[in-house]
Amino acid sequence: MMNKWDEERIKRAFVPKDWHKIKTEDSWHILKVVSEIVDGFDTMAKIGPCVSIFGSARTTPDNPHYELAREIAFKISQHGFGVITGGGPGIMEAANKGAKEAGGKSVGLNIHLPFEQGANAYVDRDKELNFNFFFTRKLMFIKYAQGFIVLPGGFGTLDELFESLTLIQTKKIGRFPIVLVGLKFWSGIIDWIKQTMLESEKTISEEDLDLFQLVDTADEAVNAIVTYYSKYEISPNM
Repeated sequence: MMNKWDEERIKRAFVPKDWHKIKTEDSWHILKVVSEIVDGFDTMAKIGPCVSIFGSARTTPDNPHYELAREIAFKISQHGFGVITGGGPGIMEAANKGAKEAGGKSVGLNIHLPFEQGANAYVDRDKELNFNFFFTRKLMFIKYAQGFIVLPGGFGTLDELFESLTLIQTKKIGRFPIVLVGLKFWSGIIDWIKQTMLESEKTISEEDLDLFQLVDTADEAVNAIVTYYSKYEISPNM
């Protein structure tokens, strides 16, 4: 059944517009996009090395993944990394909480949605950014992160994961570690990637499987990030 927000959106889409109105609205959207990018760059450039942590907004505090995200964020903060999340509830809240408890930098990139989104209480208020557009928000996740840690999540989590894999695969951005946390959750999709995409359809290459790694504990997730930079003698954010 269609909700009121969908009904209003469809009505607006079919309202006749002349060319002048279309150009005016498009120009205004461009200014809003530029404003979000400028504000984002200005704020994020001052924060320093960070790790983006992704996962479901619907994860409740009694879910083991919530505590796992909190522990990962706490431990990665102890290694000097700030923590970037989407600023909302669930896994995002848990990660911001862990960073806060460790005395680390807790960043929230909040998105305006008609449902289920609002900045959680553990985001540093001077590091809270609000976005209207998903693509400007995702730009901040990628441009200012030295690694991705991805816990179980929904469509948004998969979107962020596969965009980062695509950008690294196509060499549009530099290589950084991508860590999937949760053997039970991720094993099915990884099997599908190997069996269908790689072996059956040949839509990816063998080396593409090296773009990510699968772990099951907080220590393994943190070590994957820390080891990457120490192994290759790379300084984060350089």
